[in-house]
Amino acid sequence: MSIWTDRAGRLHIGVMVGGKRIHRRLPEGSTKGDAKAIEAELRRAAGRRDVVIPGDPPLSELLALYVDHASNLRSPETARFHALRAGPWCVGLRASEAPRAAAAMISDMRGHYRPATINRSLGALKKALRMAFESGRIPSDYGARFHRLPENNIRHSYLTVAEVRKLAECASDQVKAAIWIALLTGCRRGEILKLAATDIQGKRLRVQAGNTKTLRERVVPIVPALRPWLEVVPLTITAEGLKTGFRRAREAAGLRQARFHDLRHSCASLLVNLGTPLEVVRDILGHTSVRTTERYSDLSVARQTEALGKLSRKVAGANRV
Repeated sequence: MSIWTDRAGRLHIGVMVGGKRIHRRLPEGSTKGDAKAIEAELRRAAGRRDVVIPGDPPLSELLALYVDHASNLRSPETARFHALRAGPWCVGLRASEAPRAAAAMISDMRGHYRPATINRSLGALKKALRMAFESGRIPSDYGARFHRLPENNIRHSYLTVAEVRKLAECASDQVKAAIWIALLTGCRRGEILKLAATDIQGKRLRVQAGNTKTLRERVVPIVPALRPWLEVVPLTITAEGLKTGFRRAREAAGLRQARFHDLRHSCASLLVNLGTPLEVVRDILGHTSVRTTERYSDLSVARQTEALGKLSRKVAGANRV
């Protein structure tokens, strides 16, 4: 019998090839249809010399392969960090037990990390499993059997110019420059840190495609208030140094909830409140679609409501005359 069920209810597959028995135990929840599909795949692979017969390697081994792969990504250190963070939950488990590892990871991380952070590690595990499946190391993409957490932690905080000025006054010179560049261009932290002197081109600031989240180059006009801060480009501070310096500045300024990314949101909110069309804000921030920029449309509505409120009071006053 090539397919059978053990006392614990787990399905097994046994295939004889050239007098050698190939055995695979399927993960919990697998159906007989899954077993038949994997059996067929094993037989096809066994009949070809150039094919790796799918197995059930240790999860730690697959994560190690992903870490090697991460060196080719845009943010290799970040990808490597998220993969290594998932490591403790993968020790002693096989690829087929990935859903079990993911469930334990979610349970242990909840309350300590934001859903988005947990999802980064889950994503690394899913990618490792996907790579293993596509290379024929495992018979099924076990990463498709568990899901990321819903990220309901979107928070937009808008700083006033006075608050930004207070932050800058409490910051070191390098952090201060980064703060004003972020507010006056809408650039992300990573984009600012990767700016080179050659990116300052007359009246335009070039944000290179390889340094943007969307991998699309954009150009931001250099306004007079921005010019002095570009004199220190390229910044000599590291990403970790900027993160630490900003944290110290916000604590000293009494703005403990402020994040560096809030400066990008603040740039957009100030532009919208100055009557800037959303399409223009989209181009400045480098959004691929105006739909992304529409998150700021409520600010425009609030501004319109205020304006109409003034008109309403004026009309009401005239009617009482």
